[in-house]
Amino acid sequence: MARNHAASEHERLIYEGWVLYDTGYREEAIAKAEESISIQRSFEAFFLKAYVLSETTTDSESSLYVIQLLEEALRCPSDGLRKGQALSNLASIYVEVDKLDHAVDCYMNALNIKHTRAHQGLARVYHLRNQRKAAYDEMTKLIEKARYNASAYEKRSEYCDREMAKNDLSMATRLDPLRTYPYRYRAAVLMDDHKEAEAIAELSKVIAFKPDLQLLHLRAAFHDSMGNYSCTIRDCEAALCLDPKHSDTLELYRKAQDRYNEQTQVETEKRHFAHK
Repeated sequence: MARNHAASEHERLIYEGWVLYDTGYREEAIAKAEESISIQRSFEAFFLKAYVLSETTTDSESSLYVIQLLEEALRCPSDGLRKGQALSNLASIYVEVDKLDHAVDCYMNALNIKHTRAHQGLARVYHLRNQRKAAYDEMTKLIEKARYNASAYEKRSEYCDREMAKNDLSMATRLDPLRTYPYRYRAAVLMDDHKEAEAIAELSKVIAFKPDLQLLHLRAAFHDSMGNYSCTIRDCEAALCLDPKHSDTLELYRKAQDRYNEQTQVETEKRHFAHK
């Protein structure tokens, strides 16, 4: 009976810990995890504490402590899905502290228990090692297992040449038209190819459903490069509605206003002399 009560108390603490974390009370969530560990050393308790700490601390000493917690979690019984997630989280921290061999081992172990998202982490490690082809191949394995995964196509586009990247991003847009990165990439490529009007049209597609600060600033910069200062000002004003203190947009806004005023003055003088 006492054992059942302890197990019930342990589960309650874990549940409350996740609720506290989800609502922004991270220190309280850690306290719940620690209380749970004092009752029963379990995967769930160690994983909760490690997860919350990894989201709140960034220094190397804290990262090493999170590694210890995840290693403790992995020594405890759990199902494959949760262990796969813990292995991937552990691997990502190993990447942060530049222990890439350890990260590869974790991702491989995760893949051995069918945690397919580990392919993406493994691709990142290969990319960091300048093994671009291996990174691309790893993402291809993920795509083969999760064929309708738009984010996998988007990620794979980072590991190939421009034409292949465009194909992957077109597929990502077909699978999920609301992902913003493919539009930004295509717009940048079009600008590089001096197809300014098409680049702006591509950005306008995504701004129509997501008036994001960075997207508006980018379109403003494109207009500015074309000498369309009134359009630059319009997009800057829209961006500043989202963040009135955005320094890059403020600087672009001031310059566009000056150029627009100069342009207007020149046109006025031309009309004046034309009537003489």
